[in-house]
Amino acid sequence: MVETVSGFLRSQWGPPLATVVVAAALVAGVAFRVDLSPHVEAEFFFAPGDPQLRESRELAERYPAGGELVIVRAEAPEVGAAAYEDRVAALGSALAELPGVSEVYSVANQDPSSPLWSRVLTPSANGDQAGDRELESPAGATNLVLRVDESDAAALTRRIEATLADHERGDFRLLASGVPVIVELIRRGLARDLAVFSTAALLVFGLVAALVYRNWRIVAGTMLSCVCACAATLLATAVAGVGIGLLTANIVTVVFVLTLSHTVFLTAAWRRATAALAPGSGLASPAARAAARRAAARTIRPSLWCMATTVAGFASLWFASARPLRELGTAGAMGTVIALACAFTVLPAWLRSATGRRDVPGGRGGLALRAIARFALPLSLRQPLLCLSVFGAVAAIVGTGVFRLNTDPGLFSYFDPGGSIRPGLEAIDREGGSSPLLLAVGAPGGERLDDDEGYRRMWRLQDSLEADSATGIVLSPAPILGHARTLPLANFLPVSMLIGFLERPEFGGIARGFVSEDRTEVLYSVRMIEGGRDEPREAVVARLAARAEETGLAVNATGGLYELQGRLGKLVAGSLKVGLAGLLGLFLLMGYLVSRSVRAAAAMLACLAAVPAIVLGAFGHLGVAVDIVTSPAANVALAMGVDSMIHLVTRVRRLGRGPARPGGPWRTARDDLAKPVATACAVICAGFGIFALSDFPPTRRFGAAVILGTVVATTVALGALPALMARTRTPAQKSSEGP
Repeated sequence: MVETVSGFLRSQWGPPLATVVVAAALVAGVAFRVDLSPHVEAEFFFAPGDPQLRESRELAERYPAGGELVIVRAEAPEVGAAAYEDRVAALGSALAELPGVSEVYSVANQDPSSPLWSRVLTPSANGDQAGDRELESPAGATNLVLRVDESDAAALTRRIEATLADHERGDFRLLASGVPVIVELIRRGLARDLAVFSTAALLVFGLVAALVYRNWRIVAGTMLSCVCACAATLLATAVAGVGIGLLTANIVTVVFVLTLSHTVFLTAAWRRATAALAPGSGLASPAARAAARRAAARTIRPSLWCMATTVAGFASLWFASARPLRELGTAGAMGTVIALACAFTVLPAWLRSATGRRDVPGGRGGLALRAIARFALPLSLRQPLLCLSVFGAVAAIVGTGVFRLNTDPGLFSYFDPGGSIRPGLEAIDREGGSSPLLLAVGAPGGERLDDDEGYRRMWRLQDSLEADSATGIVLSPAPILGHARTLPLANFLPVSMLIGFLERPEFGGIARGFVSEDRTEVLYSVRMIEGGRDEPREAVVARLAARAEETGLAVNATGGLYELQGRLGKLVAGSLKVGLAGLLGLFLLMGYLVSRSVRAAAAMLACLAAVPAIVLGAFGHLGVAVDIVTSPAANVALAMGVDSMIHLVTRVRRLGRGPARPGGPWRTARDDLAKPVATACAVICAGFGIFALSDFPPTRRFGAAVILGTVVATTVALGALPALMARTRTPAQKSSEGP
């Protein structure tokens, strides 16, 4: 049995067929053992243990709201007509019967002129709110407010969508928004991205491999390497407890790109190794097997260094505050190691069975790639000063955009203008705000607020907050008590007794969601307007806190998605500085270890610094949002971009140990690696170009940033680095390079 297996593996088609069996087993394991459905939670930017989220949750637990809210906006030409109210009543009744919906409030079952419901159901009528005055319903739209149980957001959203579809008419338009709905729609988009990206990766990369190699055995080995790497990564991440989320939905494409990058350089080394073979050397001949072994031996060392730099790039995300970034860091680091292992085990099994130069004509085809390679040679080695001046000027000019970088973008930037989420979110934002902010407010001296003076203070702050251009709907004890006073005889009761009544179950315990047990602190729940915001959220929150102080109150604590997003923007800005600086320092050390030259390591660092400067600077000049999803692109591009430099420097060192060649080691290394470096750049750009198919704008921005960074890194590797080394070559190098 052992001899049979050994003979099979030594045969012509034994190793290739073995890789097919392994790939099939891994794919079957993914199909039966890995949950590929994306998981998105309400606080999808933070993990439960994060300090920022913990503070916000503590505030929410102190003032339990009794369930999540979904807002349905009902638009019609004549809102005040009886027919409109009948339609709203029918819709509200249908929604109230849905499992997961506990209460439905609308103009059909509540008084839209009360101090409370005028703010919630007809927010556009409240341009100049004050006290208990009556308000008329606006023409155009009103809100239906659903109190829901968000434990099963997918099923709840499907039921709401079906109900809205049944009641919507041409003159009765319905839009739904709210955390449970948004979370479910994001989950659907990620599921679509996973399916589309995986299919597109197979098609695009298969086509690229066929055009570049034009040898079906190499194409088959390359694609099987990628399939094995992707399937093994999905299995490994599942074992590690990393599911499919906001960023890990892209992991299949990322691993495809990482694996292909290794196969490009491995195949290039194999071509050089087979150059001395006779045309048509026998399949699986000793010479062919030896050529495959030599190619792997020459490529494994720089590939290991490339793997280390990419792992470092992903590992830098482990220190991020957002859970999706940490999950991407874990999945990316695991996928990087697996990609190297699969590339150097699967592809060589096919290379040893491939023919020599006759079937893989390295001198023909690839006109575009050869043109790129030939363009950089005279510019970088014959005119190094001009090359460095051009690169330096571009990096300096574009890099100034870093100071204009927007790391605190609006909520709308996360959603596609033509998608299923943003239209409803924008409509609701215009009328009453879309991003919740919680303000826990108390008297500076700690006195109770359940008296007439406290009630007047609450109303002053209510009016002051509503007058701010950044706020929409503001809910607090003031309008709730104002609504309670419209009930019979309630106007004669003291404030403390009214609060006591509103804490009872028959009133839904509404006061417990806005007044503390000791009556010294109250909650203001503010819907913040995201449209047109041109200042940091942190500054807006500080301004609202100053308004509280002007009314004799003080903000004790803040929370909610708006406040969390403000903190996140500050963390993103800080992590970009610290993370990129740390990576550049680490790559400086790695550059020295690879090159054994302080001069070469310093040159690599100078070239690499241009990558984040140009990427982030371009985003700053163009006003592109750098959110929590887009921010790791600079790290990833930097980590992947250093690969070409490592291969180039390693080749220079190997050439330096051999006999001198015309043009010197840098020119020879550039000649040998220009085409694989350009091919690797094309592969990465094609891979991350697939992200343009996403419905999630941050994913598209992430792909664009990686593509830009890869192009910059390839350009500096083929142009700036050789030019910099040409300006600093030794006298021995000068004599060997010739004219």
